[in-house]
Amino acid sequence: MRRLLCVAGLAVAAATGMQCSDSNSPNGSDIVFPPNNVSFGAHVQPLFNETCAFTGCHGDNQPAAGLRLTSYENLMFNPLQVVIQGKPDESILVLRIEGRLGSRMPLNRPALTQNQINGIRTWIAEGALNN
Repeated sequence: MRRLLCVAGLAVAAATGMQCSDSNSPNGSDIVFPPNNVSFGAHVQPLFNETCAFTGCHGDNQPAAGLRLTSYENLMFNPLQVVIQGKPDESILVLRIEGRLGSRMPLNRPALTQNQINGIRTWIAEGALNN
């Protein structure tokens, strides 16, 4: 039930017009993930830094839907539980970046590449480690 409420909260935040638009931010298209052994520090966080973790989106100041993507701790230890370790198909993060739950993320910005989506899925499947 708690997870359902969190999903509903994310959907309401997206529907009420929380905008994630910063024309000065890079789009992360140059970040490429390996097919396995995905590292949070080398791959996931740099992608978040360029596509999600800035003012107006999921940065530290007034983060959209209360989700900060500025560190491993902020991602993994928050009440929204957007990542379920080992289960990419059950992780809200994957559902949102794939556009299968609410609005596709990043909102009002270029979509992540298929390589990046696969990389995040792989990182979660490999245990979503802080590596």
